[in-house]
Amino acid sequence: MKNHRNRPLGTLLTLALAPAFPAVGETAIQTLRNKAARLHGSCEKRPVQAKSKASTKASLAVTAKMSVAVQPGAPLGASFLNLDLALILAGLFAASSAYAVPVHTEVRNAQGKPIQNTQVRFLSSDGTEVARTKTDTEGRARLEDIPAGHYVVEANGVGNVSIRKEVDIAGTAPGLVLLVAEPPAEAAISTIEVTAARLKSARVELSPKVGTTVYTVDKQMIDKLGQGGDTPFNEVLLRLPGVAQDSKASGSLHIRDDHGNVQYRINGVQLPESISGFGQSIDTRFVDQIDFVTGALPAQYGLRTAGIVEIQTKEGTAKPGGRIGVLVGGHDFVQPSAEFFGSRGAFNYYLSGSHVSNSLGIENPTAMTNAIHDRTRQTKSFGDLSYFIDDNTQLGLLFGAYNGKFQIPNNPGQTPAFSLSGLSNASSGFSSLPSSQLDEQQREVNRYSVLSLQKSQGALNYQVTAFHQYSELHYTPDSAGDLIYNGVASDTLRSNSANGVQLDIGYKLNSAHKLRTGFAYTRQVTHSNNSVAVFPVASNGAQIGTDPITIVDNSSKTGTLASIYLQDEWHISKPLILNYGLRFDRVSAFTEEQQWSPRINLAYKLSDATAFHAGYSRYFTPPPQELASQRSIDKFANTSNAPAVPVSDNVKAERTHYFDVGVSRKAGPNLTLTADAYYKKISNLIDEGQFGQALILSPFNYAQGYAKGLELSAIYNVSHWGGFLNFTVQKAQGKNIISGQSLFEADELSYIADHYVYVDHNQTYSVSGGVHYKFADSQISADFIYGSGLRNTLAGGAPNSSVLPAYTTVNAALTHQWKGSSLGNIEGRLAVVNLLDKSYLLRDGTGIGVGAPQYGTRRTLYAGLSIAF
Repeated sequence: MKNHRNRPLGTLLTLALAPAFPAVGETAIQTLRNKAARLHGSCEKRPVQAKSKASTKASLAVTAKMSVAVQPGAPLGASFLNLDLALILAGLFAASSAYAVPVHTEVRNAQGKPIQNTQVRFLSSDGTEVARTKTDTEGRARLEDIPAGHYVVEANGVGNVSIRKEVDIAGTAPGLVLLVAEPPAEAAISTIEVTAARLKSARVELSPKVGTTVYTVDKQMIDKLGQGGDTPFNEVLLRLPGVAQDSKASGSLHIRDDHGNVQYRINGVQLPESISGFGQSIDTRFVDQIDFVTGALPAQYGLRTAGIVEIQTKEGTAKPGGRIGVLVGGHDFVQPSAEFFGSRGAFNYYLSGSHVSNSLGIENPTAMTNAIHDRTRQTKSFGDLSYFIDDNTQLGLLFGAYNGKFQIPNNPGQTPAFSLSGLSNASSGFSSLPSSQLDEQQREVNRYSVLSLQKSQGALNYQVTAFHQYSELHYTPDSAGDLIYNGVASDTLRSNSANGVQLDIGYKLNSAHKLRTGFAYTRQVTHSNNSVAVFPVASNGAQIGTDPITIVDNSSKTGTLASIYLQDEWHISKPLILNYGLRFDRVSAFTEEQQWSPRINLAYKLSDATAFHAGYSRYFTPPPQELASQRSIDKFANTSNAPAVPVSDNVKAERTHYFDVGVSRKAGPNLTLTADAYYKKISNLIDEGQFGQALILSPFNYAQGYAKGLELSAIYNVSHWGGFLNFTVQKAQGKNIISGQSLFEADELSYIADHYVYVDHNQTYSVSGGVHYKFADSQISADFIYGSGLRNTLAGGAPNSSVLPAYTTVNAALTHQWKGSSLGNIEGRLAVVNLLDKSYLLRDGTGIGVGAPQYGTRRTLYAGLSIAF
């Protein structure tokens, strides 16, 4: 007997089986050997994949890319068993069988995703078509009665897919043919896309949301709003539960009855706060997804806690592209915009920019359709650059800039309150400068840049960032007009520069525990420069001179914020998760304070359709340093800018006990319902208001306060239409003002010292909803906002004891797409804001810390056109 010890096992089987199947013969065996040798040579260059299916009766082998690792130069031995054996069995069945079997085919792209609606053909060795079909939505196709034999299978269809493969069909069992597109020449691009998606998911994992209330808005939902990607960012948030509308001069929006206290994060990095004003540095068009997080927050969220706006930005794709567009509308509205994105090897980029100009920059102080002196020009830019050092490491750079110029709208028909030499006489009511002709201006700047390094490897995941932010606000008065009507003309410049670092680390200890820790440190330098023109007055407040004097009041402050946290996400059982942790925060600026804050959150899945959550959090909210107060109120004694109360304590940090409980239920395949209730017990409640002519907010504290509310939400979606509905009821009050006393009148302070009063931004009922319907390449959508009215003060009434009238605004939009044109995909948009042209008050100029009256926007039509390429 010959020694076959050093021969491959496949060859041994060939020799052993040859006598039993004489039809195969030496020629067939030699052919198989030659084919095996050719395949072995190709395997020396790169790994390949194999798919085979077997039954007790027969086997089917597909001679395609095979996942068998063969060392270069290795013999065709045991490591090549599967390949050699598959070829032998395929050859035997091809030579001895003539059965017809059904064949299942799957077509996938280079990333393994199914390709639908793709034509699949089976061709015989002479090129004759034996059968053809098309893949379904899962990339699958079935062909009946394919005779045993050797075939060429072709797949041609969407996305320029073209795949060609040789296969052998044999036996009586159904077969499976897997067609996978070859990666493009720049194969690294596909790897980069997969790596980017994996690292993005890991980045999101660094910020757990266990036991919180989370509402998600993606770019498809944004597209359903009237102005689409051109929608102002605060308008997007107003469609969420617990969010109430306000004027731009009073903060634009409020979350769960907090004045501001909102934290914005971009790709996991907390942005430093900019000086508040009318503009918004965040441009809606660069948003890929928003997670709006409220409730009892886990330990990684601190300092600003009323609501967390987590933004995941758009990113570059393997195929370079972009979009350019323009939106025009009423009130001289013009907004061109552009986006560009793509990849070059391991480098990924996304860039966007826009410029808007119109004649309704700030809310109208009158009920007229068009405001007087209200033009604005605003420019925004954003960039997201990333470089993949390896499969587990990403270096990223975010940067953005905002520049805004605003005219302050005039309120005609005002009576002069002070006499200015040669221009006005308060006693007679004469003024050579009507209030409709004033020229007050405000300029706002905000710039930020964030450099980050993210690494995810095994159980360890971390992101470290360094950031810089600069913001500036400059209010320029109408020197004569402000003196005539207000007695004060203040040229005010405030700036804030912040630098800091942030580190977040996640570590999966085991299947039950995920540990997370991190710290953040910020150093801020704030400047407040004020050149204030005032009149001299007597001790009783009567004007005693008609020529103004100028007082310079400049100040600066350097402050720091430091935070550290540690928490554990404990998966107690499959339906029960407990996230508990501890956070420490310290502020050193206008106040020196610190606090340890425990956090605990529970999430329990009652069933596949119902989930419950509850939590408790201790919060520490330092006052916003960028809203620095004037250095000394004593400078303004015996002037028209002298405070009624000559005392002003520094603003303190707010401290809160926060309780939250909620439930969500999937009531059928298309309807989701949620309910959430909260209660906040607050010490040193921080509020902000506009005091004086410069439209800059100033903070102050109530000694005690509370807020409570209930939110209900419903979302319904089917294939072509859907809708949402949100309802909120809430109440917030404070008592005893203990800082910034010089901002108030003495009788106000006296009343509030002994009585709980509503905060000025409290709105009892807020409702929002919308519906959309898609047909062919068109979509129609509509949404509405209802508010029961913010607080105001009637003549002779207690502060904030009354309510403004309720209002409802309705908006609608129609979009249509022309796909596949020579220019790219074209989208046209028609939209109308305040469809019913309702005139409504957001503010009436009364109440605690409220400046001039502000009316909501009247009916405005928009038309837009964009091209995606």
